[in-house]
Amino acid sequence: MKVLVEADGGSRGNPGPAGYGAVVWSQDRAGVLAERKEAIGTATNNVAEYRGLVAGLEAAAAVGATEVAVSMDSKLVVEQMSGRWRVKHPDMIPLNERARKAAAAFDRVTYSWIPRERNSHADKLANEAMDEAAGIVVDDDNPVDESATATDPVVTSTAVRTSPAGWTGASGAPTRFLLLRHGQTALSVQRRYSGRGNPPLTELGRAQADAAARYLGDRDDVVAVISSPLQRALITADAAARALGLEVTVDDDLIETDFGDWEGLTFSEAAERDPELHLRWLRDTSLPPPGGESFDDVAVRVRRARDRIVAEYGDATVLVVSHVTPIKTVLRLALDAGEGILYRLHLDLASLSVAEFYPDGASSVRLVNQTSYL
Repeated sequence: MKVLVEADGGSRGNPGPAGYGAVVWSQDRAGVLAERKEAIGTATNNVAEYRGLVAGLEAAAAVGATEVAVSMDSKLVVEQMSGRWRVKHPDMIPLNERARKAAAAFDRVTYSWIPRERNSHADKLANEAMDEAAGIVVDDDNPVDESATATDPVVTSTAVRTSPAGWTGASGAPTRFLLLRHGQTALSVQRRYSGRGNPPLTELGRAQADAAARYLGDRDDVVAVISSPLQRALITADAAARALGLEVTVDDDLIETDFGDWEGLTFSEAAERDPELHLRWLRDTSLPPPGGESFDDVAVRVRRARDRIVAEYGDATVLVVSHVTPIKTVLRLALDAGEGILYRLHLDLASLSVAEFYPDGASSVRLVNQTSYL
């Protein structure tokens, strides 16, 4: 008998109070054969997702299934269970092994990623488990916190699920961008415009990339590493990807600004070459350098990359390795700020910043220019 399993897990804080949900459907999805849900205490999203998968597979075995088609909105779990991504984080290894043991009970198991909106049944079960563990009883008309005393006011708001954005009012789980600037090159040492030129990292630059990789390698929530095509970013991204057990995906829209005829010049040399234009360029994001591209043009392609990443990865954490202008532009998008912020943000080499984009259009910046690991 073939069945469909949909599973989900969530954490209100990542890590924070967590739970999972799983549903077993008939092959034609006409009826529910089994449901599972459970709160699991404090855990990360990825731990909860794996627990949901295990519960779904065990429920499928209990109803006599011999073949299972699993659908989840966790790209990490789907890719790891499909064997395309390596399982490196110590917290994930036993969960992956447990899931594989559960899957071995069937003649065939397939895994596919679905967007979150198509996984609503399992998501609802996971949230019900977390609500119940928090003492929140939710019905269609009157969600009530049962932990309140008799003298406490009864809260009847339907907003019973918290989000990492907290007081910002954002709803849903965000796509989290870990924004890593590349390490040092010879041009950055000399403080020269470095756009589409392709200098390699210096020895210090490689050490910076390795330090960032060691720091990021301790995370268990990163599902993808996406890089600019230029080698200074690719080398930095490769170090992090190896530490995370992932592959590097190249996105051409994350490339640095084309500085045109100013490429390789110092600030003073560019100002001496084109004094009037250089002065105006420092105040007007619509102006390109001679033969180059404007910051407004950069913003168009970076926004395109941001939208593409959010659409593909949903509520996951993604490492983006790029350059000063693209990273500043992502931060500007998250802050919903004017173009002047591009001239006021400072980003060190190999620094880490964090921005989040929510499904309801809200966004937040959690970190700018961290360098403590260097």
